[in-house]
Formats: sequence, structure tokens, C-alpha cells
Amino acid sequence: MLTAEEQKEIGEELAHYPCKQAVCIDAMLIVQRHRGWVSDDAIRDIAEMLEMSTADLDGVATFYNLIRRKPVARHVVLICDSVSCWIMGCERVRDQLCTRLGTTLGGSTADGRFTLLPIVCLGACDRAPALMIDNNLHTNVDEHRIGGILEAYK
Repeated sequence: MLTAEEQKEIGEELAHYPCKQAVCIDAMLIVQRHRGWVSDDAIRDIAEMLEMSTADLDGVATFYNLIRRKPVARHVVLICDSVSCWIMGCERVRDQLCTRLGTTLGGSTADGRFTLLPIVCLGACDRAPALMIDNNLHTNVDEHRIGGILEAYK
């Protein structure tokens, strides 16, 4: 069941669009901001509110790579693996992250602190390699900066 606050925020977004279905990504992002991810139950409730089928909404959710359909840790680390980041050494950064966090891409740390996910592009190609933790972009990252960056996220 959507919370009153989630319903209110989604309702506020509805005022900006000509049809309810156009709010589907915003609605899922609102729920994700509150819960960390978008469950099947949330998909059902959002679909009902927006007068969509759950299949159509799930299709949007699985296409859009920033909608998380599984639980994640407190902090989500997105590591860019675009061509620019790859050329500038994102593989070394990724390997260092995996080692420090004790997990693989797609996994979460045992303490529930971090989930590590790949992303195609963060739009910081001129400052590659890049990663994003929660909504904070980190650029020109190398394996020596990883420890300091992670330490900022308790």
C-alpha cells in the first residue's frame, strides 16, 4: 500500500502532466526514494493509481535502469562502464571497489552499507572514470581515492 506521503507526492506530480500514465517514472522514483526500491506490491498500487496495467508499468520499470526492483543497501554505488570511463581505467576502479566492499557487481556488502551496480553512463565523460554514490557524483576517480570516498558514507 502506498503511504499517504507517497500518494501526496505522486498526486502533486499528476498536476504537471496531461495524462496519468505520463507520471509513471516519477511515481516509481518517489516510491524508491522513500523505500529504497520498488516492490511488486508498489508496482500494483502505482499502476492502480495511474490507471495502468501492472504489466505495462513493470515494463517501464525493467527498461529504465535507475528503477531498482530488488532491495538495496543504505548506499547505492553506481560505477560507470561507458567507453570513456573504460578507456580511463574504470576496470581498476571497479576491481578496487569489489575488493574493498567484498562483493561483486550487483551485490551488496554483508553489513548492508553498500550495493554496487554498473551503469552505462553518468554523463561525466570529460572527467572519467566516474561513479555515483546515492546522488553524489565522484569524478576523476582512481583506485587510490576509493577508500576516502567510501569513508564519507556511514
